[in-house]
Amino acid sequence: MPNLSAFALNCTLKPSPQPSSTDRMLDLIGEQLDRYDIKMKTVRVADRDVKLGVTSDEGSGDEWPELRASILGAELFILATPIWLGHPSSNAQRVLERLDAFLGETDDAGRPVSADRVAMVAVVGNEDGAHHVGAELFQGLNDVGFTLPFGAMTYWVGEAMHKEDFRDLSRVPAEVNTTTSTMVRNAVHLASLLQDKPYPSG
Repeated sequence: MPNLSAFALNCTLKPSPQPSSTDRMLDLIGEQLDRYDIKMKTVRVADRDVKLGVTSDEGSGDEWPELRASILGAELFILATPIWLGHPSSNAQRVLERLDAFLGETDDAGRPVSADRVAMVAVVGNEDGAHHVGAELFQGLNDVGFTLPFGAMTYWVGEAMHKEDFRDLSRVPAEVNTTTSTMVRNAVHLASLLQDKPYPSG
């Protein structure tokens, strides 16, 4: 298997070191990636000064260029978000807005800079809405050039109108473990294929 690396953005609204259910979900993904000897680096967007905008560099103090380099430096990209009011967090939306710049950026072969990179989505929340959130993120990621494998999302949602968080569960439900394992396996397989046979240039 080719050498692959993974980079994840945690779009929780909580800065470190506050506990995050999204972090726990990313830990599960990291454990699955370890099975393939793939190391995942994770950054909380809330810990960084990501300026408003739709370019790759919004000027003085903008920390997006560093995150952009990490995204493009990995074959696997994981976008992880909590659900708020039935939608991705504002940090996840900001990431998509900054990724919009990829639409006008190409590599040496004239392809989108994100070509041959595989994306996955992770969602946590206390209300039904994971599929809606996944649909929003899937479309945005695909629009800017990422490839999505079969089963590209893992998620957990709690019982409606209750306050239990994913991070507080005594054990991870078997279905979540299985879904996460399948997602990672398919993503690693697809990323390996794209390394061997990249998309053709335009």
